[in-house]
Amino acid sequence: MQHAPLTSELCLYKIVAVLQGRAYRMDRRQFLELATAGAASSLLVLPAYGQSKSSRIVIVSESNSNTLDVHTPGANRASYGLCMMTYDRLIRFGTKILPNGVPSYDYDKLEPQLAESWEIAPDNSAVVFKLKQGLKFHDGAPITARDVKWSFDRFVSVGGFPQRQMEQVSLTDVNQFEVVDERTFKIKLLKRDKLTLPSLAIVVPGVYNSELCKSRATTSDPWALEFTKVNSAGSGAYKVESFKPDEQIILTRFADWQGGTLPKQERALYRSVPAAGTRRALVERADADVATDLPPRDVADIATAKKIKIESAPQANTLRYLALSTITKPFDDVRVRQAIAYALPYEKVIESAVYGRAKPMFGASTDAPRDASWPQPFPHSHDPDKAKALLADAGLAGGFETKLYFDAGAATVDEPAALIIQDALGKLGVKLTIEKIPDFFARRSQKNWPMAIDVFGAWFDGADFYFRWLWHGQNTVFNVASYKNPEMDKLLDAARQAREGGEYELIAKQFIKLAMTEVPYIPLYQPVLDVAVQQDVNGYVYMFHRQVDARTLAKV
Repeated sequence: MQHAPLTSELCLYKIVAVLQGRAYRMDRRQFLELATAGAASSLLVLPAYGQSKSSRIVIVSESNSNTLDVHTPGANRASYGLCMMTYDRLIRFGTKILPNGVPSYDYDKLEPQLAESWEIAPDNSAVVFKLKQGLKFHDGAPITARDVKWSFDRFVSVGGFPQRQMEQVSLTDVNQFEVVDERTFKIKLLKRDKLTLPSLAIVVPGVYNSELCKSRATTSDPWALEFTKVNSAGSGAYKVESFKPDEQIILTRFADWQGGTLPKQERALYRSVPAAGTRRALVERADADVATDLPPRDVADIATAKKIKIESAPQANTLRYLALSTITKPFDDVRVRQAIAYALPYEKVIESAVYGRAKPMFGASTDAPRDASWPQPFPHSHDPDKAKALLADAGLAGGFETKLYFDAGAATVDEPAALIIQDALGKLGVKLTIEKIPDFFARRSQKNWPMAIDVFGAWFDGADFYFRWLWHGQNTVFNVASYKNPEMDKLLDAARQAREGGEYELIAKQFIKLAMTEVPYIPLYQPVLDVAVQQDVNGYVYMFHRQVDARTLAKV
């Protein structure tokens, strides 16, 4: 046996011992069983690179990016954060400070990245961007308006998630994009849509090295997706030094980056460590600088110990909810859906599922909504008597049988919630069978679940954008309740065209009220994103994609 693997095994041995809360000896068979259940030993040994620990930042999470390009089919959420660091956009979001002191992206503040300026036509027919001088891709090639045009043509043509996402903000046609000159790029606006400009700061519209991509394109792959899946073609703050899909990514600072303040850390290492206990051990032993995806109970323990910082932020425009199928009996009856909304013991759900680490979304006054903010609490509280009366009115005083589904990958939080819901409904005569689904995301599109616990987070602030994914009659994959209502569609379409202010406020209050009345989705809580960070690491910023962005992190 080589010494390096032995060292790795001993390191993991110590971590497993920590997880068990005691030190003891074990034979090799016991060790290997525990190692397999935890994480691959290779993940626990950091390459030296001839550098001190102070020059690199190490982030561990449950899963890692499966691609270097969010345009490729099947790109996971981890890839969103990666591509924000390796690709630049014309503009970016600024930052703000949340009420609890945690820095966050600011949806209402747009700042230059590749563009040095932009101008919107007086009649809102177009927006023109002027690029900064001397911009370069990672391979040294200059960035021009032709690269921007090719990149925009790509995301409206490539299909899948990128194309659908940008269709939601009225970017749909290659003829909307025009090269005025080497440094000037024009977007023709098809219609009045307040989401178009901020959409340029999200993940999808990264600018690609068009000449590099075209040199790797084929007849069957005109956008070079196979190439960009495993090769970066960007200009972002970090370059990709090495990439093992779903396992490990090593990023190196791009010295010529002009998209913002140059990162403090020379390298950023992102590692997939599936076992939550191992992630906790790594950060508690200071073998990792940042750990994410920790169970709420672990977060509560770490916060109490106060040796490691817990950076917490309500997940912007995100809800975990109970979806009730409006095309499945008896949930096609609004009285039954309202009965379920009053039957739920929300406080118990929050306490059992996330140890209280969430923002409640129940108990609003009966005259809600009073404003257009989102998410906001619904006017339902635990009221079994009211629930019984509604079921009786619907002819179901004796109860009924149904099933509740949830994602096996989210069992840590969803299983306790499901058991609480099962118990509460059982007291009303509703016999609930719980089903844990391992391929939840693949089966979601079938929309054949009577009840399901699900979560959705929108990249844009604002109720209208969120509602279009869940409540609109276009019936997206996220509309698990299969809810369709022409009145709702009319309000949402009007809100999309409205500017912020009185006009929008009036429309938004109407469609939020309709959702509170129809309740195809019953909010359980607004999740909180908790990230464990070493005391000597500063600069964490909560991002809309909910991944850790190494560009702002710095060791003291």
